[in-house]
Amino acid sequence: MKTWKKVLIGAGAVVVIGGVVLFSIYQSNKDVVKVQTGKVARQDLTSIVSASGEIRPKEYTNVLGQGFGKITQIVVKEGDHVNRGDVLLRLESVQPEADVAAQRASIDSSQAGVQAAQANFKMAQATLQQRQADLEKAKFDWGRSQALYKDQLIAKQEYDASKSTYDAAVAAVASARAQVQQNKAAVDQVDANLAQNRAVLTHQTDVLSKTVYEAPIAGIVTYIAIRVGENVVPGIQNSEGSYLMTISDMSTVTAEVKVDETDITAVRLGQPADVTIDAIPNKTFTGKITQVGDQAILRTSGLATTQTEANSQEARDFKVIVTLENPPEGLRPGLSSTAKIQTAHKSNVLAIPIQALAIRSKQELAQAASGKQADASVTLAAAKTDSSDSAKDEVQGVFVVRNGKAVYVPVQTGVTGVTDIEITSGLQAGDEIITGSYSVLRTLKPNARIKVDNSAPKPDASATAS
Repeated sequence: MKTWKKVLIGAGAVVVIGGVVLFSIYQSNKDVVKVQTGKVARQDLTSIVSASGEIRPKEYTNVLGQGFGKITQIVVKEGDHVNRGDVLLRLESVQPEADVAAQRASIDSSQAGVQAAQANFKMAQATLQQRQADLEKAKFDWGRSQALYKDQLIAKQEYDASKSTYDAAVAAVASARAQVQQNKAAVDQVDANLAQNRAVLTHQTDVLSKTVYEAPIAGIVTYIAIRVGENVVPGIQNSEGSYLMTISDMSTVTAEVKVDETDITAVRLGQPADVTIDAIPNKTFTGKITQVGDQAILRTSGLATTQTEANSQEARDFKVIVTLENPPEGLRPGLSSTAKIQTAHKSNVLAIPIQALAIRSKQELAQAASGKQADASVTLAAAKTDSSDSAKDEVQGVFVVRNGKAVYVPVQTGVTGVTDIEITSGLQAGDEIITGSYSVLRTLKPNARIKVDNSAPKPDASATAS
């Protein structure tokens, strides 16, 4: 046989043998799933509830219009520190000042009238006393005349004169008493007029005082909404008066955030929180929960559920106040902030990555145990539905690497951290579990053959090109 034929036959044999080997390798690896794994380890876990909101002072006040008038002077400007009682602005006060001056003159006149009425009253009282003394004398003379006339010691004319004098004295006392009552009524009248004028003066003085606005609290003028020359209108019934400015006490700063209704049950007073402020990047400020709202707030409208009669199914939030322990200088109300509230903490607990947790149906696990292929769909734990029927048919667990297979182990969980979750039963420290990839975990079957590949994933070509 020629040499070239021998070479050709040998090459053909090598090709056939190589094909057989490759086919065998393909068959052996056909059902093998490439996975990523990790070890169950002990670590500290902190459960976090994140919520966004804005910076607000613990105490602030909106200065509103209290009376009609034109603004003539704004004493302060935004950013100024003011103490309680400091003048903020002034309104035009010509008419109120004139009203106060006129009313004070009226009071002076009323006081003079009171003095005159009291003098007349005292004079009437003195006259009454004089008339009563005259009556006593006339009564004595009349009694003596009666006795003398009875003994026929005086004439009838003298007797009649004595009686007439007595009757005149009685009438004079009655007249004097009536004059006293009349003067007493006059005193009461002028006293009432004086009290009325003083009440009017109080009103006029109050109107005048409302032309000068003073700071109700100490703090920073954080916003001024008016300008000189604009008119101020007071509140009427349910309508608020003109909004003038805001004064904020920034000595105690809070972050008012809105916590989702699904997380609010874990939030408690006194829990620590880390607060970040968009205006101050790369810095975190510590604080504590000082207030937890009891009333749900509709997310879109911002109204409390008690303020609307509609049975809305929209998402709800609850207001939570975080008081900052060491607020930085220069904070202003309204700055966007985010609070990460620590609702639970455990040390040295078994934990696994959250994405390793998966949900499988009881039917699928039973079929895997019997060696049959399961037709049921599978999901990760994060995709678990809220249906009570499906929940009864589902088992929460983790895939553990054992003898080259993915063995599904049911587990019980505890505290959930940012990326990891506590395992209270089902696993031990050092167990090798399947942690990825996400697409593999979604479709991985119990007892499937696996191949561990923990090499760094290659970058996405499309992402690199973009």
